[in-house]
Amino acid sequence: MIVGTKDTLADRISRELAERIITGVIGAGEKLRQDHIAEEFGASHVPVREAFRRLEAQGLAVSEPRRGVRVAGFSPAEVREVADMRAALETLALRNAAPHLTRAILDKAEEATRAGDHARDVRVWEEANRAFHRLILEPCAMPRLMRSIDDLHAASARFLFSGWRAEWEAPTDRDHRAILAALRAGDVMAACAVLARHVQWTGPKAKATAKV
Repeated sequence: MIVGTKDTLADRISRELAERIITGVIGAGEKLRQDHIAEEFGASHVPVREAFRRLEAQGLAVSEPRRGVRVAGFSPAEVREVADMRAALETLALRNAAPHLTRAILDKAEEATRAGDHARDVRVWEEANRAFHRLILEPCAMPRLMRSIDDLHAASARFLFSGWRAEWEAPTDRDHRAILAALRAGDVMAACAVLARHVQWTGPKAKATAKV
């Protein structure tokens, strides 16, 4: 998760809970008990409620009248929706970032791709994958857009973990290399086309394990 410079207790709680939800430590449908979480973090109910609102905004939790807050499930339609939103927002970010991408940034993105190729598990691969996307997108200098993309990455990571939890084989990311090659050649349109296709591929494992 991305840690901001003004990290609050609510941020820390929401980040930790999001990590547990994304990695499947807390499963779909499980109740998030305000009292227990407040006690765990040594917090009042105020930052816990703020953390819950953040999780709801990320699509990781749902609040139900008289039933409290529980971990959200997800359906194949939601997997596709997140993929389509990522395609739209990430290509917008890349178009704006492209004029500011230096050789050093692209080299770091290539290092992140190599790290993903050698990932020992899905958690390490996801961190490398997210680092690649952030490196090539963040120079867009559009913080609201990047916050939305971060939220979508959290949802995508959850789908990924659900699909690859049982078995893991590090993929070789040809799309990342194609994106970098196009950016190095100055062909932004081609880079955006590959990026859009890349993030819209949700994979059979995520679809098969989606939960309503």
